[in-house]
Amino acid sequence: MHWDYRWGMGFGGGLFMVLFWALVILGIVYLVKLIIGTKGEERGETALDILKKRYAKGEIGKEEFEDKKKDLTL
Repeated sequence: MHWDYRWGMGFGGGLFMVLFWALVILGIVYLVKLIIGTKGEERGETALDILKKRYAKGEIGKEEFEDKKKDLTL
């Protein structure tokens, strides 16, 4: 009896192959998100946080800080 390789796996084998590749792809996507997430740790900062840091460093004066803070909190 001659088995065709496409039919030799049957439904179960094909299903497991699809699941295997889906898991591989999901694993790669997870790793990429993990790597990107560690590089972008400052993404949680709001504009107000950045403004406060600039004021604390002396990059902007009190008047400019208050004006920009007023614009951001509207």
